[in-house]
Amino acid sequence: MIQNRSFRDYIASRFHSELFEVVSRYITIFSNELKLQLWQQSIAQFEDLGLSKLNVLFVYVDDQPKMKICFDVVVDAEIIDQQSPNHYSEPNVYHLWLKLGCFGDLDCDLDDFQVLSIKIYDRNTDHENSLSDELIPYICTEGLDKVALDFVARYYPEALEKPMPIDPYELAYRMSLEVKQRDISKDCSIFGQIFFQDSEGIFYDRQKDKMVVETVKAKTIFVDPRAYFLRNLGSVNNTIVHECVHWDKHRKAIKLENFYDNDATKIVCTVTGSVAGKQKEAIEWIEWQANKLAPRIQMPFIMFQLKAQELIEKYKIELQSSELVDVLEPVIDELADFFEVSRLAAKIRMIDTGYYEARNVFIYIDGKYIRPYTYTKDAIGENQTFCIDLADALTESVVSSGFKERLQTGDYLYIESHFCLNDPKYIEDNELTEYARLHLDECCLIFDLKISADNQYDENYHFLCFLNRDMASNVIFEARFSDCDTLNHAEKLADYHAEVLKVAQSLPMTFSGALDKLIEWSDMTIEALAEASEISEKTIQRLRYNEPDNVSIESVVQLCIGMQLEPMLSDYLLKASGKSLMMTAQHTMYYFLLHSYYTHSIYECNEMLADQNLKLLGRKNRGIEAVI
Repeated sequence: MIQNRSFRDYIASRFHSELFEVVSRYITIFSNELKLQLWQQSIAQFEDLGLSKLNVLFVYVDDQPKMKICFDVVVDAEIIDQQSPNHYSEPNVYHLWLKLGCFGDLDCDLDDFQVLSIKIYDRNTDHENSLSDELIPYICTEGLDKVALDFVARYYPEALEKPMPIDPYELAYRMSLEVKQRDISKDCSIFGQIFFQDSEGIFYDRQKDKMVVETVKAKTIFVDPRAYFLRNLGSVNNTIVHECVHWDKHRKAIKLENFYDNDATKIVCTVTGSVAGKQKEAIEWIEWQANKLAPRIQMPFIMFQLKAQELIEKYKIELQSSELVDVLEPVIDELADFFEVSRLAAKIRMIDTGYYEARNVFIYIDGKYIRPYTYTKDAIGENQTFCIDLADALTESVVSSGFKERLQTGDYLYIESHFCLNDPKYIEDNELTEYARLHLDECCLIFDLKISADNQYDENYHFLCFLNRDMASNVIFEARFSDCDTLNHAEKLADYHAEVLKVAQSLPMTFSGALDKLIEWSDMTIEALAEASEISEKTIQRLRYNEPDNVSIESVVQLCIGMQLEPMLSDYLLKASGKSLMMTAQHTMYYFLLHSYYTHSIYECNEMLADQNLKLLGRKNRGIEAVI
């Protein structure tokens, strides 16, 4: 495993005597100039300058072709007056910071180390291709495409002339790398490995069912062939390109590691892992760079845009749609096939290249497909969503006071995994209208999305992110209510609230009286209500005309669902029955159904209950109708 090795520490330890000698010679040669400088700075007069101590403070490294590096070594030189007045007084001491320009070739283990220049350090540094103290390239997110473009221009220039897939085996060949297929680990947790030096590798032998040691040559990439079956061609291609990036960008970091540890000869790319805390380890920076660069190499920015736009125009004609979001799914699938990458990689690349609408396709919540939707650009943050699964919705209805207040009003219905304003403009037949689907920011609540703390999120290999919510994803997300509405949704429902309030104010205080008025207001026959609530006609008649001594919560919930009562009216009927919902999973679900799902049938409500492994309502749960 690559550690956080320090190039500064290595230089300070190995070349201290060489640096000391160069600085000593510099002080001797420029002794008079330094004396004058000290005198002008009103520092005690020095008679005979000499170097006492030398500490290496910083090393600034510039990347050079192949394994060569140029680096500035900044040192603190402790200069003393070697002619002290007497043996009992402390010598005059002065600290001078110097910058030594150095050169070396890592291929020969820096045996050709040279100091090319020395001057007083002025704190101004100009390093164009700088490496970190671990000899890892500095690459920011904004510079990824530029770095990828340079990579493709050097190894696969024809891919910058017209859109085309990059053959990973051909790429490896051009880089003088050899790709071999080999079982690597027993559980297939390691998809790829690259060896930087001749060494011994440990592999899984399927016939012997054990790990074995084999001699491996440098510049060899191993790919586990089972990856073709467990993942897809796109993932395998990405693995090979990923390893090629390691060879091009991270050989110097591996060489530094090898200076400290002779056994450090390879990089292992695993499928699972964890993210470090506030400061990434060296291996995590290395993996982050390879992860981010590989798809950008496979899908160069301009060429990808050209192909994407071509396919968008094609599918707009074929599907007779003017809405971009409605053609993105076939576009992404064809892009994935064309560039020989995974669907997720193509989807992410579309977002990288400016098609933010691609965030909202190929999404599954609670195992159900969510129709593509869109909204005004920048309406939500990068880690926000309009989608929430049922379990998180139930949790938020308990722990989030702001969310609970929204549900209490009945303003929002849970439709297609969105909490949408209860308005005919946005909801029709328990589905989002076309207008709502294309203007979600106008009518739906926003949620903050994060990776579950219980889920081992790995950004070291796969592109696991908030876009990865497809059927194949094993990443667990949590959605939390974000009280950041951009529109005053409540204003849209003022008339509706007034009507419901008028009905509520006219209801009698008794349960039977309130039920009678509500049945009358719903304009339902007893037969229709019996079918809709799965309560017998006889039971409904008895509850309607004879005040019961005790009525079960389930019966009240079934009646409310049968009449599709607005939450204000359901709350009134429940209160009139003398019952109240408790803080149990079953009752939390009842609250959700009565406040956010009440326009659905009792059969659809039972599907929700079944999804949460809770007891069902109606005839499927014997004894629910019993009135004591």
